[in-house]
Amino acid sequence: MSKLAQLRAQRDTKARAAAELNAKTPADQRMPAADASALDGILAEIEAVDAEIARETRVAQIAGDAHAEHELALNGAIHQGGGNPANAEAAALRAMLGGGLSALSQDQRSAMAARQNPDIRAAMSTTTGSEGGYTVATEFSRTLLQAMKEMGGVREVASTIQTATGAQMLFPTTDASSEEGEIVGQNATANVGETTFGQLSLDVYKYSSKSIALPFELLQDSMFDIEAYIKTLLALRLGRIQARHQTVGTGTAQPRGIATAAPVGKIGATGQVATVTYDDLVDLEHSVDPIYRGAGRWMFHDDVLKGVRKLKDTNGRPIFVPGYETGNPGGAPDRLLGRQLVINQKMPAPAASAKSVLFGDFSKYLIRDVMDVTLFRMTDSAYTLKGQVGFVAFCRSGGNLLDVGGAVKAYQHPAT
Repeated sequence: MSKLAQLRAQRDTKARAAAELNAKTPADQRMPAADASALDGILAEIEAVDAEIARETRVAQIAGDAHAEHELALNGAIHQGGGNPANAEAAALRAMLGGGLSALSQDQRSAMAARQNPDIRAAMSTTTGSEGGYTVATEFSRTLLQAMKEMGGVREVASTIQTATGAQMLFPTTDASSEEGEIVGQNATANVGETTFGQLSLDVYKYSSKSIALPFELLQDSMFDIEAYIKTLLALRLGRIQARHQTVGTGTAQPRGIATAAPVGKIGATGQVATVTYDDLVDLEHSVDPIYRGAGRWMFHDDVLKGVRKLKDTNGRPIFVPGYETGNPGGAPDRLLGRQLVINQKMPAPAASAKSVLFGDFSKYLIRDVMDVTLFRMTDSAYTLKGQVGFVAFCRSGGNLLDVGGAVKAYQHPAT
């Protein structure tokens, strides 16, 4: 068993012990001092194990991702393609990255031209074979989006759609929550009860990965998995900026982030510029209407989690309950006040006037992606004189909180 697996098993054992100890005392009774002390000790041990798991996971990602991709290449899944269309597309992509469009076989050219739009077909048929656009194969695009999701953040819990064009998309809205009928007498005239409609826009914006310059030597080295390298960089660059905009984007020349759009449900008391209390979280939860609370989750930065893990209710019971492996029978995620939580490192850290905690139904935030990611290979003189080949990727995406009923509310720290 690997060290990471041992640590996870160790965390599972301690988390189960914490859950059992927490459930030992009825919710309406104060936890005995001995049990509370024992539970605090278990939670401290879990926190230490979590830190070790985070370090080991990071090391495994750095050392393992490239190795896994390389093994896949050596087994022929990328180079040969086999009978899988997705692998064939990956092989075509690898050929294009290494040698440009001229490196594609006739079958690969025909297959890729058949599935592109007219603009892409024109680019592929140009006499400048070393340049031109290449729309990433469907499987590659799906992997890229998955990598953005695994970074954590809004995309993990939001609703997503993919549209064929980037034309402006409008959503009609209305807030009839305060409207109600009436009782009228016999032969009496009903009163007028007008309702108001509005609209919200979901625009998309063009994202660039910024250009990547690779020396010829790396491209010519058959042991270097160029496809995995490019894919990782694109995922990180495009994923990070989209995660930030989907969280705190201003809505002006960029998506409107969920923290920006969420109305304030609770403002902390004066002096709480760096802390959140148990009462604050309860008030924030109940600022969201019960119709949305059923699907409610928490979202905040890891710095906030560090603080709320130490909070207890009026009976001395921790409001944070550590989870254990969801893949195991009886497993469960971490919970705060009985609800799941999402760690989003793009959320504001506790500070004066910052919205550091969100609660509600995050499916009301809609992310819109247009078509697939597009990758370009560049070998003009600016790169050639340095012995390099350039790559740049583009995608179009947008996001907005499409809600007028207060499905998501924010906790805001006081100004002082």
